[in-house]
Amino acid sequence: MGENGNGSSGSFVIFGGTGDLARRKLLPALCRLSERKELERCRVVAVSRHESTDAAFRKSALEALSLAGRPSTASLGFVERLHHHTIRSGTPEDYQGLAQRLVALEQEHQLEQNRVFYLALPPETVPKTAVGLGVAGLSKSNGFTRLIVEKPFGHDLSSAMELNAVLHRHFDESQIYRIDHYLGKETVQNLLVFRFANVIFESLWNRERVRAVEITVAEELGVGGRAGYYDGSGALRDMVQNHMTQLVTLMGMEVPAAFEADSIRHEKIKVLRSIVPIDEKDVVRGQYTLGDVRGERVRGYLDEADIPKGSQTETFVALRLGIDTWRWQGVPFYLRTGKRLARRFTEIAVHFRDVPVSLFKSLCNPLDSPDVLVITLQPDEGFSLHFDVKTPGHGFKLQRVPLTFKYGQLFEHMPEAYETLLLDVWNGDQTLFVHADEVRESWRLYTPLLEKPPRLYTYPAGSFGPAEADRLTASGEGLWQKG
Repeated sequence: MGENGNGSSGSFVIFGGTGDLARRKLLPALCRLSERKELERCRVVAVSRHESTDAAFRKSALEALSLAGRPSTASLGFVERLHHHTIRSGTPEDYQGLAQRLVALEQEHQLEQNRVFYLALPPETVPKTAVGLGVAGLSKSNGFTRLIVEKPFGHDLSSAMELNAVLHRHFDESQIYRIDHYLGKETVQNLLVFRFANVIFESLWNRERVRAVEITVAEELGVGGRAGYYDGSGALRDMVQNHMTQLVTLMGMEVPAAFEADSIRHEKIKVLRSIVPIDEKDVVRGQYTLGDVRGERVRGYLDEADIPKGSQTETFVALRLGIDTWRWQGVPFYLRTGKRLARRFTEIAVHFRDVPVSLFKSLCNPLDSPDVLVITLQPDEGFSLHFDVKTPGHGFKLQRVPLTFKYGQLFEHMPEAYETLLLDVWNGDQTLFVHADEVRESWRLYTPLLEKPPRLYTYPAGSFGPAEADRLTASGEGLWQKG
């Protein structure tokens, strides 16, 4: 679990500290933690190649916090603890200069030598930065030292293995926090509570009661300003290999021995190792074309700015996974994600098995339909259990109704994912972070599909993807949710 940082002081160093991620997510999250006095004895150092002063950076940060909805008066105390450091070309001397700056700040502000380094950088610069930190002696300190690495963790199996090897030459696995912001969402974390604190559901969580599990991440937006990155990535790398596969492990894992990082990660890795090799016939790739999204005419992927002519990059993936364990043998896990779909939503649907005999068929009713548990991750986070009831009045008619819980109706404050994750890093809790073995096993599953991509279909923007995706559930094992 690492050394606990709760109540301690130190430095939070953000490489790429003037970039988009820092301005939109990291600084607002750190500000909120500071305001709640959960991370108030910490100096934040933004590292970039731009020449700047502390005063200029603080002014820029205040503007970013204002855009993020933080009242300027409440942000002033936090902003006074911000600093900027220029690292230029990344030479050993540059990193030695950073080390000296941190020591100076620690002495001036009476900070403990606790340091967190967040690499909010393009993937190709991460290995060089990790090496620079290690060579300068910044991977060790008299307190704790932790390294946060943003996804993607590699581009395929071999590059992920190479990246992990570089990181491990300078940092222990216990120091490395591979961050996936999906795992910081309250509803994702609550999957563990939902399953393991409620015997009514855990007793149903197996092949005897469940006929299919469906995970959907649907986006209305196109590639926007990420065309350059996205075309080299695609939906399989961008969403399935990391976010969605993590959800599969949380849904499919066995009960951990204890509620601690090592036990939970061990069970997640067991799920990944139990997923059977994915057959090409169980995968449908798609690419959006001209269409209408919520009444707005939008162009196709090949007409987006900076997309190469004739690109074969998929913007949609649907696939069927099988987990070869006693709990899940024969239960398909359906994954679906895409851009420019009809609606934006992220849901997990657990389709339960039908009753063995339809008791009400003789009454000329529509067949009573199987129960479905829907876990909504966004928007309107919550849970709903859909089941049949008799409608009031004469006759005997069935109607499907939901029993619903919404987080927003019960809780006033829902922390942003980065708030949760950054505080966990500071406190040394790796439960919600991805282990090196998880990275390796996940890439092992999908690299064959990247090396030999299945056929690419098209779908109009504003639809729910290619019609060919329906064949994955043609046997009636599951139905694609519409949000």
